[in-house]
Amino acid sequence: MEWIGSLVGIALLAWIIRYFAAPEVKAESPSAEAEPPPDEEPEPVELPIEDYIDLHPFAPQEIPQVVDSYLEAAQQRGFREVRLVHGRGKGVQRARVRSLVSDHPLVVSFQDAPPSRGGWGATLVILKGFAPRRPEG
Repeated sequence: MEWIGSLVGIALLAWIIRYFAAPEVKAESPSAEAEPPPDEEPEPVELPIEDYIDLHPFAPQEIPQVVDSYLEAAQQRGFREVRLVHGRGKGVQRARVRSLVSDHPLVVSFQDAPPSRGGWGATLVILKGFAPRRPEG
């Protein structure tokens, strides 16, 4: 199972390189392809959903959307407990994450992760489970 973590790390590293790398300088030529307009957003990168997400690679303005999308995907995949790794720092990102999960409709509760899983640098979130379907008839 460690190879899954390695694949996620590689995929995340590739995304970080693509996201933060300086654009290549291209020679002006009539045959060169036109660059997309600057207001066009880059295509989203789909990452495998695991029981945690590291929020460090994301820009602060992306955090609300990332957390919301991650919690929905994690619940759909059957996770009851997930970790949002925000780092220790000054506590700004921690406060922001906790504000997002405090009134999130999929969240039952949240707390600091245990020391072995990130301590106050990660928030442990308990998600609502699926209600079992009753057989029709």
